[in-house]
Amino acid sequence: MTHDMVAALRPLLAAEASAEAYAWGAEPGDLEQAVWLRFLEHLVTDGPPADPAAWLRGAVRSEARRAGRTASIERPYASEPADDSRPGPEQLALGAARRRALHSAVRRLPGRCPRLMAALLSPKDLTYQEIARELGISQGSLGPERSRCLGCLRRMLTSEVAGREPRG
Repeated sequence: MTHDMVAALRPLLAAEASAEAYAWGAEPGDLEQAVWLRFLEHLVTDGPPADPAAWLRGAVRSEARRAGRTASIERPYASEPADDSRPGPEQLALGAARRRALHSAVRRLPGRCPRLMAALLSPKDLTYQEIARELGISQGSLGPERSRCLGCLRRMLTSEVAGREPRG
């Protein structure tokens, strides 16, 4: 008996829920689930309703009003969408670790390279003329010296990275 009643009420519930849902800012599927739950609770406590179709229509309207009241009370968690353009905590931590590793490798370079690379990496954004004056070398030798230091740094970092990877 109950199975037949549910099968007969399913199309009516779908039609009623879709008719009421949008007027109250609810989803039809959510209304249907809430009404089915109320229907099952009613069956357990009071038995089948005398007029199941009328009971169903009333339950849909009641659930739609409840959903509308809930929607009018709820407030969004954030007023604006999250800003994905800025790096998150993981990216900030990884970037800081890379900078520390780079500066550590620069300090281990031979000769004048640590001072030259520190000047090139400086947040002051020095010009070649300012770097040459600071290091006491000619501006013309700065380019070849920079290339030699970068080559050393590249070999050093490549051997460190390659040495950490498992083999086999």
